[in-house]
Amino acid sequence: MLKQDNTSVSQSSYPRLTRSLSAVESWGFGLTAHISWVALVPAIHAALGSQAIFVWIPAVIVGMLINYQVKRLGMHFINVAGGTPNYVSHLLKRYPGLARYAAIGYLLNWVSYLSVNTLVLTDLIRVNLESLGIACPKLCLDIGFTLLPFAVAFSGTRALSILHLFFAIPAFGLLTTFCVQGLGWLTFSSASPGFFPNSWSSLSFVDWGKWFFFVSYATYSCETASSFVADSRHPKQTLRFLDIAAWMMPLIFIGGSWVMMRLATAPGLDDNAFLNLVAASKPFWGSWAQINITFLLVSASLLGSATVVSNCPRILYQLALDNHISPVFSAVSRRGVFVPALSLTLVLCSFYLIWANVTQIVAVGNIGWFASFMLLHLGLWLGRNRPEVLFPRISLGILLLEIVVLLVGGVAWGWINFLIGLVFPIGIIGIDALIRHVNFPPFHLSWWRRHYRTRSSVIIKDSVILQVSILIILICSAVTTGWLFGANLNTATKATDENLFVVLLMTAAFIGVAVACWTTLPQVVAIAEAREAAEHLFTVAQDGILVLDEQGTIRQANPATESIFDIKPFELLGNHLSKWIFEFPDYPQQWTKRSEHTLFHKTDVRTLEVSISDRPHQDFQEYVVILHDITKRKQAEERLRQSQAQLQQEAKLLASQLVQSEKMSSLGQLVAGVAHEINNPVNFIYGNLTPANEYTQDLLELLQLYQQYYPKPVAQIQKQAQAIDIDFLIEDLPKLLTSMRIGAERITEIVQSLRNFSRLDQAEMKAVNIHEGIDSTLMLLEHRLKATTNHPAIQLIKEYSNLPLVECYPGQLNQVFMNLLANAIDALEESIVGEKTTNNPQICICTSFIADQKLVVISIADNGRGIPENIQKQLFDPFFTTKPVGKGTGLGLSISYQIITQKHQGTLECISSFNKGTEFIITIPLEGRGSKVGRTHLNIKDR
Repeated sequence: MLKQDNTSVSQSSYPRLTRSLSAVESWGFGLTAHISWVALVPAIHAALGSQAIFVWIPAVIVGMLINYQVKRLGMHFINVAGGTPNYVSHLLKRYPGLARYAAIGYLLNWVSYLSVNTLVLTDLIRVNLESLGIACPKLCLDIGFTLLPFAVAFSGTRALSILHLFFAIPAFGLLTTFCVQGLGWLTFSSASPGFFPNSWSSLSFVDWGKWFFFVSYATYSCETASSFVADSRHPKQTLRFLDIAAWMMPLIFIGGSWVMMRLATAPGLDDNAFLNLVAASKPFWGSWAQINITFLLVSASLLGSATVVSNCPRILYQLALDNHISPVFSAVSRRGVFVPALSLTLVLCSFYLIWANVTQIVAVGNIGWFASFMLLHLGLWLGRNRPEVLFPRISLGILLLEIVVLLVGGVAWGWINFLIGLVFPIGIIGIDALIRHVNFPPFHLSWWRRHYRTRSSVIIKDSVILQVSILIILICSAVTTGWLFGANLNTATKATDENLFVVLLMTAAFIGVAVACWTTLPQVVAIAEAREAAEHLFTVAQDGILVLDEQGTIRQANPATESIFDIKPFELLGNHLSKWIFEFPDYPQQWTKRSEHTLFHKTDVRTLEVSISDRPHQDFQEYVVILHDITKRKQAEERLRQSQAQLQQEAKLLASQLVQSEKMSSLGQLVAGVAHEINNPVNFIYGNLTPANEYTQDLLELLQLYQQYYPKPVAQIQKQAQAIDIDFLIEDLPKLLTSMRIGAERITEIVQSLRNFSRLDQAEMKAVNIHEGIDSTLMLLEHRLKATTNHPAIQLIKEYSNLPLVECYPGQLNQVFMNLLANAIDALEESIVGEKTTNNPQICICTSFIADQKLVVISIADNGRGIPENIQKQLFDPFFTTKPVGKGTGLGLSISYQIITQKHQGTLECISSFNKGTEFIITIPLEGRGSKVGRTHLNIKDR
C-alpha cells in the first residue's frame, strides 16, 4: 500500500519557486486582460448599443480598486504564488471551506478562458478557409490550439513568458493605438459621426446586472501580474505594474468601447468580433484594418491561452502548499514544471472543449469567478483591522452590489448555467478529495519526489543529431503545408490571404518555440546556466584567476587579483604576467603546470603557488592561471621550524615540572598523613598530662600526710623508702611531668608546621597568613640551621610586618619558600665550608605591605658569597644549575618563578653582589587578579 501524504507540504523539504522571471516578463502577463477586451466588446455592444458604456464605467472603477487592493495584499504576501485567489485563501484562513471554494472558482474561469480562445481561433480559421473552399479540420485545430501552450509550459523554461511578452507588447501597443486613434478621429475628423450619440436608449437594471456580470470577466482580471510575484526576481516591481494596469483600464475598456459604440454601427454585424472591430477601425486604418484586427484577435487568443497555462498551475501549487488541496499539486521539477497542476488544467480544458458552447462556458465559468471576488471583498471586510486592507467599507459596498449582480445578472444568463457554475467548484473539490485517497502512485507527492530525484537512465550521447533531425522534419513539413495552402490561395482575395497569413505566422511562432523548448532550448539554457556558474565562480573565487593569450598577455582578471597585485584588475589587462613575476619565461607553453614563485610586493615579498592549464579553442589558445597566495603558509612553516626546538625544550620542561609537581604533591600527602598520625597519640598524651599531674600531686600530698602522722613506719617500709630515694622522687616527679608537657607542646608545634606545609597539594586560591607558611617551612628546615662539626649555626632574622590575609595558592607559595630558603642555606654552606668567606652566616626574612598598590613584598636574603652577574640572567631558566651533578635538577627556581609570575601575577627577582650575599624579592598582589603587576624594588640593606 502506498503511504498517504498527510504531512504539511509547507514543512517538507521541497523547494520554493525559483525567482527566475524578470519584472518585465511578469508585466506581460498583466496585459492579457486588456487585450482580451477585443473578444468581449462586440457581444455587449451588439446587445446594449450606446448604453454599454454605463456598464463599462462602474466595472472599470471596481476593477481599478481591486488592482490597488491586490497590490497591497501582494506587498504583504510577497512569497505567495497565484495572486488574488491565494490572497483570498489567506484572508479567509479561519474559513477554509470558503477559501478553497473561492480559489477553485477563480481557477475554473481562467481554465474556461483557454477553451474559449481555442474555439474562437478555430472559428476564425474556419471562416477564412470556407471562403477559399477548403474544408476546415475543426477537431485537429481544437486539439492543436489546446495542446500548443501546454507543449511550451511542459518544457519548464522561461520561453513561454518571453514568447508571451514578445507578442503582448505589440498587441497592446496596437490596441492602445486603436483606442487613441479612434477617439482622436471621432473628435477631430470631418468624417466623424460625432463624439457623442444623438440619443441614448433605455437600460433596465436586469440588463445592466447581466452585462456587468459579463464584463467583470475582463475588468476584474487586470491583476494577473500578481500571480507571478513568488517567482519574480523583483516582486515589488511586478506589483507596481498593477498601478499602470489599473490606469490603462479607462483608456482600453471605456475609450475603446466608446469607439466601438460610435463607429461599429453598420447593420448585420451582430456580435461577430472580427466584423465589429474591422468596422470600427476601417475609418482611420483603412486597408490595414483587417490584418490589424486579425492580429489583435489571434494575439488575444494565443496570449490568453499562454497566461492560463502559466497562471493556473501557480494557483494550484500555492493551494497545495497551504494545505487546501492535495499535496501532489505542489510538485515542481528542477526545471520549474508543475506537472500535476498542468495535467489537471489540461483535463479541465478538455472538459470545456468537449462542451464546445462558448456562451455557456463563459456563463458557467463566470459564476465561480464572480463568487471568488465576492469572497475577496468579504475577506477584506472581515479583516478590516489588518494593515494589508486598504478600504474595507468600500469593499463591503462592492460586496453588497456583487450579491445583487450575481443573483440578477447570473440568473439572467440561465438558471441551469447559474446552478452549474455554483456547483462546479464543489465538484472539483470532491475530485481533489478523491485524489487524496486513491492508491495510485502519481496522485501522491512522494512518488514525484522520488521521480525527480532519479536521473534518467536514457542518455542521448549526441543530442545534436536528434535536434537537427527534428528541425529538418519540421521545416519540410512547413514547406509542404505552405505549398498546399499556396495552391488553394490563388483564387482567394488578398484580404483573406493576409488574415490567414497572420494566423499562420503567430501559430508558427508558438509551434517553433514549442519545438525549441523540447529540443535546442534546454541545451541553450544548460549552456547559459553553466556559463553563469563559471562566471560566478570566476567572480567570487578567493584565489586570483588570470586568462592569458598565447603570448602570455593578460586578457581577463578576477576581483581577487587586486589583493595579490594591489592594483585594479582592469590595470592588469594587456600586460605580460612576467611584469610582476620575473621567473616566468616569455611564452606560456614553456611554463610548468604547477610551481612556486616570488612576488615582490610594494611593502613585502609574497610567495605564490601558480597553477596553469591550457584551454584550446577552435581559433585560438588560452591559458588559465590560478594564483594562490601561500605567503602565510610559508611563514607558518618557517615559524614552525624555528619553534620546533623551543617546543621540544618546553616539552622536556613540562615533563620535569610534572614529575616535580607529582613529587611535591606526594610529599604534601605524606606530610599531611604523618602529621595526622602523630597528632592523634600526641593529643592523647597531651590531654592526659593534666590529670596525671593532678593525680601525682594528690598521691604526694597523701604520702606527706602518712609521713606526718606515721613518722616511724615499719622496717620494711623504711628500707624501701631508702631504696627508691623517696625525697628525690617527691622533688623530681613534678619536674618530670613538666618536661613531658613541654615536649608534647613542641610536638604539637611540629605537627602544626607539617599541616601548614601540607597545603602543597591544594589547588584552590584562598586567603592565608603568609607568616604561617614561612614559619612552617622554617620548622622543616630547622635541622639545617643548627651548628654542625663543619659549620656554625645559621642565624635566622625575622622582620615581619603586620600583613593582612593574602589571596594565593598556599601550597604552591610554600613550595617557593622552601626552594628559596633551601638555596640560601646551600649557598651559606658552600661559602662556609668551601671558600670560608662567611664566619657569621645569616638569613634575613622581611615582609612588608604597600597599601596604595595593595602589594605584599617578601624578601629572603643571605650573606653568602653572592651570584656572579653572568649567571644571574640564567637563574630562572629551566634545567640551569650551578650545583654538582646529582645534587640539583635546575628546576627549583624555574618552577618558583612560574608560580609567582603566572599563577599569582606577581614578580620574582634576584639582587646579588659578589661577596655581599643574595636577595630574592617576591611581590604578589593582596587579592588575586588577572593582570600582571609592575615590579616594585625595595631598598633593603645588604646583609
